[in-house]
Amino acid sequence: MGSPARACLRIVAYLAMTVPLLPVQALALALRLPLATKLPVIYHRLVCRILGIRVSVRGTLAPARPLLVAANHSSYLDIEVLGSVVPGSFVAKAEIAGWPFFGWLAKLQRSVFIERRSSKAREHKDEIEKRLIEGDVLILFPEGTSDDGNRLLPFRSALFSVAERRIEGGALVVQPVSLAYTRLDGMPMGRSFRPFFAWYGDMALAPHLWRMLGMGVLTAEVIFHEPVTIDRFGSRKAMAEHCWRVVSEGVASLLAGRPQRHPVPVAPAAPERTGLAASGAATM
Repeated sequence: MGSPARACLRIVAYLAMTVPLLPVQALALALRLPLATKLPVIYHRLVCRILGIRVSVRGTLAPARPLLVAANHSSYLDIEVLGSVVPGSFVAKAEIAGWPFFGWLAKLQRSVFIERRSSKAREHKDEIEKRLIEGDVLILFPEGTSDDGNRLLPFRSALFSVAERRIEGGALVVQPVSLAYTRLDGMPMGRSFRPFFAWYGDMALAPHLWRMLGMGVLTAEVIFHEPVTIDRFGSRKAMAEHCWRVVSEGVASLLAGRPQRHPVPVAPAAPERTGLAASGAATM
């Protein structure tokens, strides 16, 4: 299923845009230019256009900095969709750093690479906290792996451990985000079609990517939910359960094509903190 000609055209267009921008982003990061923050969002939006992904957004990204975004994860396409609407860096599995090409892209977006071994947990917490102190926006997938696009896996409370620390005296703001792929060529996409875009389990990347590239126009919908802090829950486990519930309900509403049950409030701007950067980290 899908058009091989369309897949080829998309690959050519993607490489023609991406390859020349790699040294530009590398230089912008090295010189700490404002472009290093602005270019990645533009890049992801262009990638979505090349891949035929239309992104629809409800709610607003919280203005608080630092900020941890907690989203569900079903596909490598999540990187492009969230990267097009969130000026931040991703928290990624350590093995991605060693991937050819895509590993380079991940490093250029200043991704934080974490290992699953518990012995590395403290080191990872320190690296994430350092980035948050700098005022970064970090995007976390608390499921720990990708799901099938129809239902969420439990959120791992250990991945919320950084929320227990005080960032310059204040509680870290965490914003749950729901993401779902809902339409293909304007038609509602049922359960049977989601595996064409969701990448999970033991699926091989190359054939899945080739098939996806040949598909038509995909609609991705994003909901920014109410930001929270651990002070509201008292423990990271309770926070993880709350975020899972909110994100799950959001995904379910998107897949069912019904409006969200509750409005999405926008958090007031957080008071400026001394020493924190004014903008989020670059993503590419």
